[in-house]
Amino acid sequence: MKTSNAMTELNTPEAIAQAIVAAHASRFGRADCKVASFSSDDVIYRGAKQACATLGFIDVDAECLARAWQAQSERTGSFAPDAWPDHPVDFRMRPFPPGARQDAFPPCPEKLGLYAVLPDAQWVGRMARAGVPTVQLRFKSNDADAIAREVNAAVEAVQGTGSLLFINDHWRAAIEARAYGLHLGQEDLDALTPEALKTIRHSGIRLGVSTHGYAEMVRADAVSPSYVAMGAIYPTTLKQMATAPQGVARLAAYARLMRGYSQVGIGGVDAARMPEVLATGVGSVAVVRALVAAPDPEAAAVKLMGFVAAPATAR
Repeated sequence: MKTSNAMTELNTPEAIAQAIVAAHASRFGRADCKVASFSSDDVIYRGAKQACATLGFIDVDAECLARAWQAQSERTGSFAPDAWPDHPVDFRMRPFPPGARQDAFPPCPEKLGLYAVLPDAQWVGRMARAGVPTVQLRFKSNDADAIAREVNAAVEAVQGTGSLLFINDHWRAAIEARAYGLHLGQEDLDALTPEALKTIRHSGIRLGVSTHGYAEMVRADAVSPSYVAMGAIYPTTLKQMATAPQGVARLAAYARLMRGYSQVGIGGVDAARMPEVLATGVGSVAVVRALVAAPDPEAAAVKLMGFVAAPATAR
């Protein structure tokens, strides 16, 4: 269905694009990405997609936003260039809050506090004893026995500390060791068979999912995870990213759309950047190098925890 021109005084894609860019370029900046293709002749959709590309959103995210802008205009009965889409229904997400859905993964605290991403069980234990409320084991190996040993050691390392432990990638080992939670990247989530996802869901483990933009947030929402991680916020040397750094303006927009989820901002965050990241509304901030590369990791943890509210006691 095409949006009627009567819904807006701006009745060409070019005029709509110019109005959106004028309203939002000051916070998102301009990168003038190219539109790969259009999937509709609707004037609001086409104008919004061109505007989002101009504002630097990659094609899949520009498409997602353009469809949402079209839906928002139809829902409200008018086109408002200053009204950046942030309502889940306009992105065709299922009813919010996601935790009320029948297939939702178990909840975790709304604010996970400082979230330390760590390379091995020794580091997990060290940061748990330092009082870091949420820790993740990101252990890279293809050896199933080594993975099982490290995951079990990490689970043992947090016992009695109060820290919540998430295991990155290794879902079978995480379930077997009865870890608190599991974290999956977008590619790992997409690669799961329906049977594997069903196994993870029925295990009772909490699930966190990485996202790098609107299209990935919509895909993550489809499985109703326990939390959503959003980034990378700043440039990071720890892994090769397929997308450019998102920045705090985009992170704030993501946080508004995903309200109702526990949210984690990640990517290049240090003590100097912590306040502006928290100002976006995310309830948790993940760090890697700010801890593991610090001269005194325990002191660094105390300083970083001073910025971030600790999670509620409910587990």
